[in-house]
Amino acid sequence: MGKLTLEALKKMKPHTIFAKGEVDDNSTGINISDSGRKLRWIAVRGEIHDWAIYVHFADMDFEWIRKNGDKIYEENNIKRLVNCDGESFQNYRY
Repeated sequence: MGKLTLEALKKMKPHTIFAKGEVDDNSTGINISDSGRKLRWIAVRGEIHDWAIYVHFADMDFEWIRKNGDKIYEENNIKRLVNCDGESFQNYRY
């Protein structure tokens, strides 16, 4: 996926997982608890054209993370995981 735009969000069906991946839990990845373990994350469109990123340790699958993962709240982590423009970032669901 290229850069996330508001137009792209509006075209997505609600609850679409539009990005996912793995990253380290440390200062060079996204530091949740500085465990050094692998984290899995997903970016999901909401019911309206908003979105959020959920994360958990990589021993859980993406569907589990979708339902039970921790939401990412720090702007630098959000932008590190999803390349988004200003308009789409304004629609991030905190």
